[in-house]
Amino acid sequence: MYFSLEEVSKNLYKILQESCNSCKSNLISLSGGLDSSIIAYFLKQRKPKTVAIITEDFVSTDLTYCQMISKEMLLPLSIYNVKTATILEAIEDTIKILKNFNDIEIRNNVVMYLAIKWAKEKGEKSIITGDGADELFAGYSFLINKPEEELEEEIKRVCSVMHFPTQKIGKALGISIESPFLNDTVVKLAEKIPANLKVRNEKEKRYGKWILRKTFEKYIPRQIAWREKSPMQDGAGTAGLTNLFNSVITEVIFVEKKLTVEKEEGVIIRSRESMYYYEIFKKLFGPLVDSHIENACPYCKHKVGNSKFCRMCGAFPI
Repeated sequence: MYFSLEEVSKNLYKILQESCNSCKSNLISLSGGLDSSIIAYFLKQRKPKTVAIITEDFVSTDLTYCQMISKEMLLPLSIYNVKTATILEAIEDTIKILKNFNDIEIRNNVVMYLAIKWAKEKGEKSIITGDGADELFAGYSFLINKPEEELEEEIKRVCSVMHFPTQKIGKALGISIESPFLNDTVVKLAEKIPANLKVRNEKEKRYGKWILRKTFEKYIPRQIAWREKSPMQDGAGTAGLTNLFNSVITEVIFVEKKLTVEKEEGVIIRSRESMYYYEIFKKLFGPLVDSHIENACPYCKHKVGNSKFCRMCGAFPI
């Protein structure tokens, strides 16, 4: 049991340092967020390469922060500016690997697909990611607003269903994925840290991953340590895909397709973007079949179990 904030921070620093140092890769997927910046800080003596995915046609929030970390840690940064046509090709490959049409997962993980594919094309064998920090240390926005009495249980639930598509993508592309936050020692330590050190107010603002931010604010730029959680889709700019599909798929076509899919396949499509992904999914794997299972998603009939989020279609909450 840890008795003081100082002791928790000291342990957290030490265990993350050991975990980062045990990574063999010399390439970091850098977003300029808290998690990848902590990894960059620990590995800076090694002078690893870093890569950031930035969309050319949409607004992305990561670029400035990536450049800041690169400059601060004196690390070489490759910025991969991606055109929309390249993203659309990558979406098909991402759906093929992940075997779902989950709009949230695809928008976020097409970013990792592009980073891993870039690594492969550059002859790299592995890449380091910040996977796991948001789950273990309560980084998600829906956790920040939970009442304290619910928070501990909700973090446990999130950790019990956490999964990382990056691993699947890496396996499919033959690139090894190293995620220091998912090291057993880090996971065990995170489980012991109370929820009120993970979500807490700082200067009258509520933050997730508070203990990580507090521990590392003196080692990485403060504006990164206290940067608000920015999902990959916002950081890289793939969130712009939603508006793209809304502008190119007319209301008439969407409604017509939505009614047909619901009538013939029993699948309720929630958005034009989802429809675009579902059509790719169907082309690759055929339509979903209603298997009359318990705990099924009300939209696509896929099994969801203990999760409030459907991994197949992205419905949340269910």
